[in-house]
Amino acid sequence: MPAYEIGGKSFEHDEEGYILDVNVWTEELAALLAEKEGINMTSEHWEVVNFLREYYNEYQIAPAVRVLTKAVAKKMGADKGNNKYLYELFPYGPGKQACKIAGLPKPTGCI
Repeated sequence: MPAYEIGGKSFEHDEEGYILDVNVWTEELAALLAEKEGINMTSEHWEVVNFLREYYNEYQIAPAVRVLTKAVAKKMGADKGNNKYLYELFPYGPGKQACKIAGLPKPTGCI
């Protein structure tokens, strides 16, 4: 099984790079995943990643982009809860890319 290595610890992931156990996620692992995705994490990125972790803890599902957009708008306001803002942060898809960095499974409905 492929794995990321950080500080002597291994974090198994699937063929697309999503970690297999959401409970082993750390901010250090998120930074590594973001680097592999070509993303320089800013406070705005962390805000979305932390929101996704909270969402997953509550609903036990990684939201697809449409659901993510609506949930972000409800919690953070319309200026952040829109496709333009989220795609600027995560250009390869806020659902897929942000969920990967947040250590969540690939959202259902994402190809």
